[in-house]
Amino acid sequence: MRLGASLKYGQATASLVVGKWSAAPRQNTLATALKEWGLLRRTLHTARYLSDPVYRRRISRQLNKGESLHALRRDLHYAQQGTITARPYLSDQTEQAWCLTILTNSVVVWTTEYFGLAVQQLRADGRTVEDELLAHISPGRSENINFFGAIPVEVEAELAKLDNGWRPLRTRPADGGGWSGGVFGE
Repeated sequence: MRLGASLKYGQATASLVVGKWSAAPRQNTLATALKEWGLLRRTLHTARYLSDPVYRRRISRQLNKGESLHALRRDLHYAQQGTITARPYLSDQTEQAWCLTILTNSVVVWTTEYFGLAVQQLRADGRTVEDELLAHISPGRSENINFFGAIPVEVEAELAKLDNGWRPLRTRPADGGGWSGGVFGE
């Protein structure tokens, strides 16, 4: 009863409980039952994964999204080849990791917002964009970021280009040539 209440009210996680019981020198029947239940769940998941191609594709898409986010983090952290180089103090290393997290989140939010604007523009132009398709797009992309060199910015000119606080979306030329502007904005 105490175990169930601890799990239900978030006082302990299931992984913590199983870990503590697995490490205990004396195994009780509840710990053994939970291990067996875990093995059964894993077996059912593996059987479903092997027998259902749609399920495999769904898992693969999720893994690809996670990998694209990891690739974005590596790209953002490129100058140090993805290593934490702060002094050997935990607080400095934590600060460097938090900065990378904030930068990654900023890029993801920016990309997500412009994906949304692009979808709105496509729909306004009469093109069909299915919501199911949008669920498979990952905002963890780095193609829209210039990692090298300096970019001179004239702040007043850039502010004048804004349309309701957003940079204008790029457009495809009628002749089918290359895109104008950057990946998402000019």
